[in-house]
Amino acid sequence: MEILHTTQKPDINRDRLYAILSDAEAHREPIEPILNRAKKLEGLTLSETAQLLTIHDDAELALLLETAGYVKQKIYGRRIVLFAPLYIGNICSNDCLYCAFRAPNTQLVRKRLTLSEIEAETRALLREGHKRILLLQGEDAKSSVNALIQAIACIYNVTEPAPVTGKLQSIRRINVEVAPMSVKEFSLLKQAKIGTYACFQETYDPLVYSKYHKAGPKADYDWRLSVMDRAMEAGIEDVGLGALFGLADYRFEVLALLEHAKHLERRFGAGCHTISIPRIEPAIGAPVSEHVPQPVSDRDFKKLVAVLRLALPYTGIILSTREQEQLRNELFHYGVSQISAGSRTNPGAYAGERSEHTTPGAGNTVPEKPDNAVNAEQFQLGDHRSLKEVVLALAKDGYVPSFCTGCYRKGRVGSDFMDLAKPGLIQQFCEPNAFFTCSEYIEDFLTNDEKTELQALYAKLITTYPGTISSVIERGIQKIKAGERDVYV
Repeated sequence: MEILHTTQKPDINRDRLYAILSDAEAHREPIEPILNRAKKLEGLTLSETAQLLTIHDDAELALLLETAGYVKQKIYGRRIVLFAPLYIGNICSNDCLYCAFRAPNTQLVRKRLTLSEIEAETRALLREGHKRILLLQGEDAKSSVNALIQAIACIYNVTEPAPVTGKLQSIRRINVEVAPMSVKEFSLLKQAKIGTYACFQETYDPLVYSKYHKAGPKADYDWRLSVMDRAMEAGIEDVGLGALFGLADYRFEVLALLEHAKHLERRFGAGCHTISIPRIEPAIGAPVSEHVPQPVSDRDFKKLVAVLRLALPYTGIILSTREQEQLRNELFHYGVSQISAGSRTNPGAYAGERSEHTTPGAGNTVPEKPDNAVNAEQFQLGDHRSLKEVVLALAKDGYVPSFCTGCYRKGRVGSDFMDLAKPGLIQQFCEPNAFFTCSEYIEDFLTNDEKTELQALYAKLITTYPGTISSVIERGIQKIKAGERDVYV
């Protein structure tokens, strides 16, 4: 496919998408034919998606969730990918009314981590067992792409012995969620060997967007909307979209996400690698978080996850620790394929160190040490379990916790990944790699009793796979038990 090198943006026609939803409400169609087509794993049209989004009947909702569970199992099997967010700064030039990092917030101690502090955070994450991280920071006008690249290099260079075996651990893949950049800056970021670049539009409704983004670079709706085109023009193959549910009608946001993904697929031959689905949660100094404009109920949240799974069957759906443990466990069945675990959303929180380099807020709008300042998180967390607690819970529920980064390092990214995913061939790699990384975790981080329990669970599970895959899994696990690490196919 020929790639154009003039930055474009998706055509998110606000009135058209709302009209599609209104038409779906007014002219209900039987959902069974739509769900049957969804089982073919070919995605959905906007009209079909709208029909499912406007479901109100409990029986229809149950059928939708059941179908989403079927599609999730067919594509992703039993693996759940785990990662941790690593915040390296909360200094921000923007005024987003739902976020604690907003520049006018005087209740926050501002901090930009030094390289030594970033190293300490990385060591703390490695001691927990993490291999994949998502790197984040506020949109600081004084920050540069070079500083970000230095942070990435610092993280990749850290090694730490595992608590049980002493085997050296390292972060194998850094995904990045930072403010939009130019094509030139994205080219530099790609050279730093990142995985997925993520950036959320927050809301695709331009009228709502302007209401809740009052100042700063982020107030420019079009610059943010065109960010993925610039990233992919720069050669970044995997990108992650997202919306902050609660600002506008969640059904509109789902349709807009679908439009955005299809735009990228038409233009670059591959749509988004992931979609994130955060809901607004309480945040200190963020007025909109206290009075959510359009709250999304748990019932509707399950529905939107299920619909996204059917509309974009090969896209990873990411769920953060904003949500409570019980709901997270449910959503694994309906479409979520990646989760954060043991998360902290304030800089320096993992190492537990207080920085000596506290910095005033962006643009000197925040006093250096306000009397009421707190080391607040960006938002309130709902799931406070450690990584180990999440791993054990997943295993007991029949899932395989995965820290896999094999596809990135084998070059199975972008359109190449999709070429394997659509005919179902990606399972030959993802299932074994999930077991390999989980087995590493079992050997390096679990007690003997915990190890025995999980190994017995997985020994039974492995026998349910086709012979060729189960043989690959068993051979890899034996290598890991013998002391080999970083086994992947």
